[in-house]
Order: sequence, then C-alpha cells, then structure tokens
Amino acid sequence: MTSMPETTETETDTGIDTLPGATADAAPEIAAVTVAPAIVQSTNLALTALQEVTDVETIGAFVGHEAEDETTATLFFECLLPGYPGWRWAASLAQVSPDDPVTVLEVEMLPGDDSLVAPEWVPWAERLAAYRESQAQLAEEERAADEDARELDDDDDDFDDDEDDVMDNDYSDFDSEVDGVDIDALADEPLDDDSDDDADDEEDR
Repeated sequence: MTSMPETTETETDTGIDTLPGATADAAPEIAAVTVAPAIVQSTNLALTALQEVTDVETIGAFVGHEAEDETTATLFFECLLPGYPGWRWAASLAQVSPDDPVTVLEVEMLPGDDSLVAPEWVPWAERLAAYRESQAQLAEEERAADEDARELDDDDDDFDDDEDDVMDNDYSDFDSEVDGVDIDALADEPLDDDSDDDADDEEDR
C-alpha cells in the first residue's frame, strides 16, 4: 500500500517586497505614462496634418497632449471655428521606436469639458412614444377647453333668454286685486254724486 506524501502549508513568496508601514492590501502605485519626447515636439507635423482638413485660421495655439502609451500621443490645439467654443483640434501621432520617424495616425476635432455637444441619442421608438403621448395630452387639453367654452356659451344663452322674458312680459299674469279690491272693476264703475258735486264746486270757484 502506497502512502500519500503529507502536505504542509507553506508561505508563498510573491516576489513583492512590502514597504515598511504598508499593508499587504495596499495597491501599488501606477507610474504615469512617459511618451517619447520626439512625439510631443512634433507640433509642426501635427499642424501640417490638421491643415489638410481645416483652414489654418481655425487652428489656435498648442494646449497640451495626452499620452496613450510610450509610443502614441494626441496633441491638442485650440479650435477657432465660430460656434465651437471649448472644442479642440486633435492630432494623434506615433513613433514605434526611437529610430523610426514620427507619423500621423488621425486628426479630428474633439469637445472639451465645457463644450456644447448634441444631446444623447434617443431610439426612434422612444421618441415616437413621447410624441404620441404629447399629442394625446394636447388633444385632451383642447377637448377640455372646448367643453369650458360650450358651458360658457350655454350660460350666456340662458341669461339672454331670461332677459328676453323680462322685456316681453305684459304683466298680464299679475294679480289685479290689491288688498281685496279689484282694480279693474273699480276703474269701470261711474263716479258717485259726491264726486260730481265736488266737481261742480270746483267749477263755481
């Protein structure tokens, strides 16, 4: 019977020395990318490449660079085109080795942090749904406005009808009796003798 060798726990040497005062969980610092000096110094090459896509009057001063790696970097220049505040002309350059010449990869215009850019693209289905919703809301508002207008017209018609009734009334429906006395019958009765005597006395005077 063959016996299996005993296994023991051993410490694994990672090959990374721990600095005094540092913990094992501390992440190592990442060194900044250093691009070949020849690339950063090739501003004339970048300007020449940019002038192939835009007028020289639209290219401003050199404002810096951004390194992709040791052999590639993008050089930035101010953009003087009207309507593009904050944008920058960019020329990406590369140098494979110190013995190779610097070459142009691409040129373009890129927005800065404060640039005015187009809004985020919205799929057609979402835009159509939003349009239909706005149209339905507008139709509902118009329907409510029409109902309010009709109610206002009905109120005006009722007021006009009441006014016409008042103007056309001949008061024939009023009671002709006042305190139990029939006014119409009293008007038809002849004047009494006392009234005639009073009238004669007035004539003698």
